[in-house]
Amino acid sequence: MDYPSVFAAFWLGSVYGSFLNVVIHRLRREESLVRPGSRCPHCLKPIAWYDNIPILAWLALGGRCRLCRGKISSRYPLVEAAAGLMSAGLALRWAALPVWWVFASAVACGALLAVALIDWDTFLIPDELSLGLLAAGLLVSPWNPYYADASWTLAVWWSGRGALAGFAMAWAVAAIGEAIFKKEALGGGDVKLLAGVGAWAGATGAFDCLMLGSLAGSVYGVRLVLAGKAKRSDPIPFGPFLAAGAVFNFFRLLPLGWPLVKP
Repeated sequence: MDYPSVFAAFWLGSVYGSFLNVVIHRLRREESLVRPGSRCPHCLKPIAWYDNIPILAWLALGGRCRLCRGKISSRYPLVEAAAGLMSAGLALRWAALPVWWVFASAVACGALLAVALIDWDTFLIPDELSLGLLAAGLLVSPWNPYYADASWTLAVWWSGRGALAGFAMAWAVAAIGEAIFKKEALGGGDVKLLAGVGAWAGATGAFDCLMLGSLAGSVYGVRLVLAGKAKRSDPIPFGPFLAAGAVFNFFRLLPLGWPLVKP
């Protein structure tokens, strides 16, 4: 893929990231994603289109609202940049495939980014995102490169089997963890999220995601405890680590899922 195409993927991804900022801010509050339009979180005045250009507008305004000079969080351009980088990376990873697959996988990765940040802030994963990923994974399964050797019907079956495997693994971890530690080890949102991951990456991908997420979450938790910033009994959101493992799946499936039948 040539550099202009990769740059276009980055720019379109950053525009999508701008929308993701709206999703992250409003979905957890059960607000409309359409109305009102983008507005300053301080003065609530509408933001002009030229002040809403991803990344560049925030930099040009010094991270402040043009009207009230209230400070705008750096999370906004970082989300836009992250969505742009994921889109560009996917464009490179799947350069041999039709562009619409890059689009579909970029949309899914953006949803995972929103999941990560919403769960980080609230310890909740909206069903609109987790179940939306599940439905979308089933819908696009006939064109999923991880199911490339299968017929359409078999691809849908593999996707559904992956969703069931992800759900079952997460549910088992939740049940065993609660029995051992006498408290919730995995939330219902995490269980549904792993089902969505399985729909996109199969049983192997769901297992990979669970292992990678568990490793990353454990490292983060141990680091907090050693630094004296948390106690062993303090909960940490697991969704961000699962989401990171799921995004990794879109670039590569590891053999962690062996002896599970691929995909």
